[in-house]
Amino acid sequence: MSQPDRTTPGIDRDAVNGWLTEHVDGFTGPATYQLIAGGRSNLTYLVTDAGGTRYALRRPPTGSVLASAHDMGREWKYISAMQGSGVPVARPLAFCDDHSVTGADFYVMDYVEGIVLGSEEDAENVSLEARAKASEDIADVLAALHAIDINGLDVPGSRKTSGYIQRQVERWTAQVEAVMPPETDRVRTVARMLLEDIPPQITGIAHGDFRMGNVAVNPEGKIVAVFDWELATTGDVLADLGWLISSWSQPGEEFATTRTPTGAPGFWTRDQVAQRYAEKSGNDISRLDFYVAFQRWRGACIQLGVRHRYEAGAMGDDGYDHRQLDALIDHALRNAEESLR
Repeated sequence: MSQPDRTTPGIDRDAVNGWLTEHVDGFTGPATYQLIAGGRSNLTYLVTDAGGTRYALRRPPTGSVLASAHDMGREWKYISAMQGSGVPVARPLAFCDDHSVTGADFYVMDYVEGIVLGSEEDAENVSLEARAKASEDIADVLAALHAIDINGLDVPGSRKTSGYIQRQVERWTAQVEAVMPPETDRVRTVARMLLEDIPPQITGIAHGDFRMGNVAVNPEGKIVAVFDWELATTGDVLADLGWLISSWSQPGEEFATTRTPTGAPGFWTRDQVAQRYAEKSGNDISRLDFYVAFQRWRGACIQLGVRHRYEAGAMGDDGYDHRQLDALIDHALRNAEESLR
């Protein structure tokens, strides 16, 4: 295998051009490759072939990564299963598990033109009316996802009708205990509180990272694609709603579970989004506070892992000041504990 193109990390242009020519109908090489989303998650490239047709290519991060954390086969199976479901996703075109091509599994899908609202700055690209429409549509799309009958679907995940939250709590507690940060006792305290009062499970497809920053909208605010299926599984669907609501900041708030555009004017409130989801899905959300607390706690566990990797030097020097995570972790753990009392 030749070395990946230096201007496009993770892509061996000659080998990928050849593979796409053989496996993607209508592809005309050579193509250009532009990294459009990267960082600590899977990498997304805009691929433009010689005829001007655009595609999106996804592969794991370069360097040392856990295969289970960046499972391209999982993503491929879920977006394939979403075809015709009412959940908008890009059309999958071809999957490659031959690492001699460019060093890792990857897949190719149609490129979907849209606007990703990942921050308040991004929200400036759409009108106030489009922000309201996006708020409505994200609740509707999540309800559509959770309405899919998982029986007969060829997707990874347990078909068990209970135990999802317990498994998640045990998994994340163990990951924190593996590095023993100063907040370990607080993590354990909230974990015990969660395990003592788990609601009955509503089983379906759980996206795992469903939030405004993982969808694309058109200029009117309608969702045209849901991205980043690397954490998708079958489990308790209300965990998705908990994550969406915990990451939904409102104007004037300082903290959210993850970066969000919803603090800008025009977006619905958390309550409006949750009620819309309840109306469209028919699911009982009377225990939503539990799921929001769980996701704030899970978000803190994730941030503890990120902070540890920075402190250990495993993340390199990318200019990010990881010390700002201290306040986010403290707020998330405190909020989760107060909600569960």
